[in-house]
Amino acid sequence: MANEKEYARTKAGSNISKIVVDRDLCIAAVSCIAVADAMYQLDDESKVVVTDANAVDDETLIMSAESCPTKAIHLFDKAGNKIFPK
Repeated sequence: MANEKEYARTKAGSNISKIVVDRDLCIAAVSCIAVADAMYQLDDESKVVVTDANAVDDETLIMSAESCPTKAIHLFDKAGNKIFPK
């Protein structure tokens, strides 16, 4: 079973309601932090954690997930459908 951490997103008008970080896939490339530093930071294990799931707009959130070389950030809509990666 994957070592995943889920974060709820409640930003008004957002189509994304859940962010999941697969900690086993995270290699601390910090590309997500480069795109959305208001949202992420590295923890003491050098794994990305979401510090504020509502800090950025949907476009920036998607770009941050797409920037991850290992696709460790998964995004879901309100119906539970995976938006990224497909």
